[in-house]
Order: sequence, then structure tokens, then C-alpha cells
Amino acid sequence: MFPEDFIKRILTQKYIGSESLLKALGEPSPVSIRVNARKWGRVPLNSEQVPWSSSGYYLGERPSYTLDPLFHSGCYYPQEASGMFLEEAVKQAVPSLDNVRILDLCGAPGGKTLLLSDLLGSGGLLVSNEVIRQRASVLAETVTKWGLGNTIVTQSDPYRFGNLPGFFDIILADAPCSGEGMFRTDVAVNEWSESNTVHCAERQKRIIMDVWPALKENGVLIYSTCTFNPGENEENIRWLTEKQEAECLRLDVSGFNGITEIDYQGIYGYGFHPGKIRGEGFFISVIRKRETTNEKPSRERLKAEFKPTKGDIATAVRWSDFSPDRLLRPGDDLFAIPCDTDVYLNLYNNLKVVKPGTRLFTVKNTDYLPSHELALSVNIKKEMVPSAAVNHGDAVSYLQRNNFPLKAEARGWNIIKYEGVNLGFINNIGSRFNNYFPVEWRIRMNIPGPGDFRIIEWEEDGAAKQ
Repeated sequence: MFPEDFIKRILTQKYIGSESLLKALGEPSPVSIRVNARKWGRVPLNSEQVPWSSSGYYLGERPSYTLDPLFHSGCYYPQEASGMFLEEAVKQAVPSLDNVRILDLCGAPGGKTLLLSDLLGSGGLLVSNEVIRQRASVLAETVTKWGLGNTIVTQSDPYRFGNLPGFFDIILADAPCSGEGMFRTDVAVNEWSESNTVHCAERQKRIIMDVWPALKENGVLIYSTCTFNPGENEENIRWLTEKQEAECLRLDVSGFNGITEIDYQGIYGYGFHPGKIRGEGFFISVIRKRETTNEKPSRERLKAEFKPTKGDIATAVRWSDFSPDRLLRPGDDLFAIPCDTDVYLNLYNNLKVVKPGTRLFTVKNTDYLPSHELALSVNIKKEMVPSAAVNHGDAVSYLQRNNFPLKAEARGWNIIKYEGVNLGFINNIGSRFNNYFPVEWRIRMNIPGPGDFRIIEWEEDGAAKQ
């Protein structure tokens, strides 16, 4: 079932427990999600909280995410439970996140980015990067649905971040790896080879060395993989501390059953091994930088063509709670960026920015067309436009961009709501309405009949709510 060379190595890793690991890898993967507390305050029915996550829950079975409007509106996100330990690592290594800058270097598809976004809140800046264009597009969509507005998405090779010395307080390098922790899937098993583990280890070294200058003095690098291979995990961390002035931090995992502390020549790593924990295979280590790196702030002023007009600012203030000092208009789109303009320009001049922040609207002639990103943002003003509530069937039709009967009393712009949560905009023109859900995000699958799929049920005042 598993590669012979993999099994031979696992048998030598005494801290893993090869028998229980191999048995667990032959069993179904646990199902878990993280809830967006800024949008949705409920708990999944009959769920169990992930021990090291304030908003993570195990589900009894896998629901249909595609057919759940709450998924499309950013109320929750499917995330592997082991990786949620990132929350605990950040909290222990950086007690205060006020005005902190974070980089998620290998961000797609976006689960750890959303976790960092939650921890950061509105007082800092998160840059989430993905080097592959298509994956960067998926990452931008994920960030948009979550709607917290504190994240810039970029698409740049790690070496580009070397042009931003001392810029970040925290860097997460969830490095591409040999994927042994995902061996419950045939794809991961079939792609594995011993030579690829060596290739991954060398690539990981390049990645962390490329991004190391961007970390400020006393900043924290969080390194993680989804593999069990020591050459990609603790040996890489040992190599880094020998090359740079850095120390590996020891975390307190005494409150969590099943997490394995790996002590390798003074290097501390933390292994999540199926059979011991309820999740996929995962490794994480935290390193503090001890060398001086001076930041080079940008002194470039905002170009005239990027500045919003007075009308733009007035509309943005009327529709949202974003700061008028952090508005940017490149072309016809107006964005609310999550940092001061000089900080943004420093990023813009050194990286390829895919998503500058939250797109609020597009200016067309003298009209302001609200963006889908604004509809999903937690910063939208509730009184911006009237709303129209829909049931599950009509919500799915809206997400398919299909027509359906709609009782919208007000003409013009309306927000479609499902269970009290924004799904997106329509323009009610009387006899019909125009659907402004993004074409590229629409549901394309054939919809099963009632009872042929399930979505998550939620607790509300002690009762289940579908």
C-alpha cells in the first residue's frame, strides 16, 4: 500500500510509532472546519472542538461544501485539524499581535492564511503569497470570502522578499514537501519517491534562506510541512540555525494529548502523527531571529493616478467602515488597503500584487458599481442597501447565477442574504433582477435532489438549525 523505502525509514523513526501510524494512514481522513467568528457565531451540531484551536471543529462526516451557501459566504472553511496548531504556535511565540506584519509565504489554498487573518484582526498586516498563478487566484478567492480586509495577496518567488529587509515580524513557511502526511490519498502515495524527498529538502532550504532577510530582528519564522521525513523537518531547522543567528523555541504542548516533541540536537519540532492525533501528518517548528536586519522603508508618494476622488471617498465612507486614509484607486476600481500607502507602495514596488485589499466598487462613467468583495466584507455598513432574504434552494440558484422568483421590495441594489449572512449583490430593475455573483465563482455541478446531499447543521439555542 505504501512505498517500500518509506516503510523502511518509518520503522527507524522511534518517536513516531510506525505500527499505529501505518494503520491510521489506511483509515479515512478526519473531517474538520474552522468557523469565521466575525460572521457566524454558531457551532456545528454534534461536533467536537479541535483541542488546539479556538474555532476549529471535527465533523462526523464530510458535508457538501459546494452546495452550502454558508461556505460561499465565508462563514467557515474546511481545514485540516493538525495544521490548526499554527494558532497555538503563534500565541506562544508572539504574545502581542498589535501592529504586527505577517507573511504567509506559501499561502494557497488559504486555510492557514485565514487562521493568521483571524489572529491578526484589524490591527496589523498580513501578506499571503503564492508563486503559482492559478493557485494565487484560488488564494485570493479564499481571502475575499473570509472578508476580514487585513490581507494583501501576492504572487512572487520567495527571493523577491529579500528586497524587503526586516519588514515582517512573523513569517510562516508552510513549505512544499514530499507529502507523506497526506498518504491517506492515492495521489500523495503515487507521487512519492526517495529522490523527491531529497529534492524537497533542498528546495525548502532555498526557500527559507531566500526569505530570511525579510524577517526583522527578534522576529519569528514558523516552519511547517506535511511530511514525516527528518531531512525535510528537524534536519532542515538544524541546518538553518547553523547558517544563521537564530534559536529554536520550545513550545508547551503538555496540554494536548498525542503531539510528539522532537528533540534533535537541541532543535525542537512538533510532530502530528495519525494514530496518535486526530488529523493528518504535520510538522512544525518555531525559530527566532537573533541578528540585526534594518528595514528600508519606502519614501515614495502615492501617484496621482492612484488617488481616489472626493466622490470616491464619500461613497466608500457611506458604504463601508474602512479608513478613508487607506483608499487606493488604480484605474476604475477602488480598493481599501490594509496598511498605510507608503507601506503598500513598498510591497507594490517589490512584489506582484494580485489582491491589494478589498475592492469596494468599480467606477463606470458616473455610476458606482458595488463589488462582490464589499458584499462579503465584515466592514460593509449594514444600512448600505436593502436586503432580500432567500431560502436554501434560491440561495443555490443565486450561486449558480440562475433566475428564481425573488421578493425584493426595493428597486436598485439589494444584498441577497441567507440565514442572515450576505451572499452578494443583485440589481432589482422591477420585472427582473440582474445577478452580480461573480461568473468565475458560480456553482457548475449538477444539483442532486433533496435528501441526496447534506450540509452542516448548526446549534442555535440548544436546537439544530439546517
